[in-house]
Amino acid sequence: MTTALRRNPLTLRQLHEFVGGELIGSPDATVSGIASLEQAGPGDLAFLVSERGLKTLPSASIGALVVGRRLPDFNSPQLVVDNPAYAFARVAQQFFVRPARIRGIAPKVIRGEDVSIGSDVSIWPGVTLGDRVLIGARVTLYPGVFIGDDSVIGDDTLLYPNVVIREGCRLGARVIVHSGTVIGSDGFGYVQYQGRHQKIPQVGGVLIEDDVELGANVTVDRATFGNTVIKRGTKIDNLVQIAHNVVVGEHNILVAQVGIAGSTTLGRHVMVGGQAGIADHLQIGDQVMIAAKSGVTRSLESNQVVSGAPVMPHATFLKAQAVIPQLPELRQRIRELEERLGALEQAPKAPVKPRRK
Repeated sequence: MTTALRRNPLTLRQLHEFVGGELIGSPDATVSGIASLEQAGPGDLAFLVSERGLKTLPSASIGALVVGRRLPDFNSPQLVVDNPAYAFARVAQQFFVRPARIRGIAPKVIRGEDVSIGSDVSIWPGVTLGDRVLIGARVTLYPGVFIGDDSVIGDDTLLYPNVVIREGCRLGARVIVHSGTVIGSDGFGYVQYQGRHQKIPQVGGVLIEDDVELGANVTVDRATFGNTVIKRGTKIDNLVQIAHNVVVGEHNILVAQVGIAGSTTLGRHVMVGGQAGIADHLQIGDQVMIAAKSGVTRSLESNQVVSGAPVMPHATFLKAQAVIPQLPELRQRIRELEERLGALEQAPKAPVKPRRK
């Protein structure tokens, strides 16, 4: 079943000119849709990432297949490229995503004082802009978006319905924020005095650099002082919590339900699996991979793969996991050995014969 359609079919010649690589089959063959490998039909373009996908390759012909190597036993046309997933993503973005229509500014937009709005924007009804808000060019704000005083939204940024940008936050260019996300909520800061919790005012902001994408219902807390920072190119899944004064480095991947406590810094190209938790005031080095459901309670040097709670090297974690199913048997064996040892200790000792000279 095709998931995206075009009115005008694309020839394989056009696709080949766009992505390069090697074309196997007629350059005049056409595709009019894109689909997953399992659902692709005669008019669709699909892609194959790994050798495992060969097992699910449909016997019926499909429009064309983007692959990493030639498949001589496959009859449909093929585009052979170094990175099939990347090529397919580029094709989908270029030819199958409808360009945004410029809507202008709806009449029912609430604007504060000294608001500056760039050209070619699309601001839907129900948007609220505080005082001294700066909106760049080609920005799209869907219904229910709130942008607080003194915040800045960079060019080509897209905020889906019901996104909240609190006061004093800065978003760079080409940022995408999905519905329900809150940027600039108060950091969780209190001081205990005489059994009561006194709130520490959170007077900092949030800085989100270019090309960041935040999923639905993400929370990015404002800093106590200074800024909570998410650096260029980072992609964050749904339901992630980023606490006050956290710094997330360039091109990180944070999967759903990750939680990062205050003042922790992540380096570049860090990957954090779903439901992992990272404690406060830690330093996570570049290119660290943290497995799902891990508990990070100490700083980590660069170029590590860790898992478990508390975290340990992934190889060690796998060995420990392999032992867990054997624990009942090992426990029983220890009991038996203890009983045998106890019996040996209680047995009467044989007299020692004197040695002859």
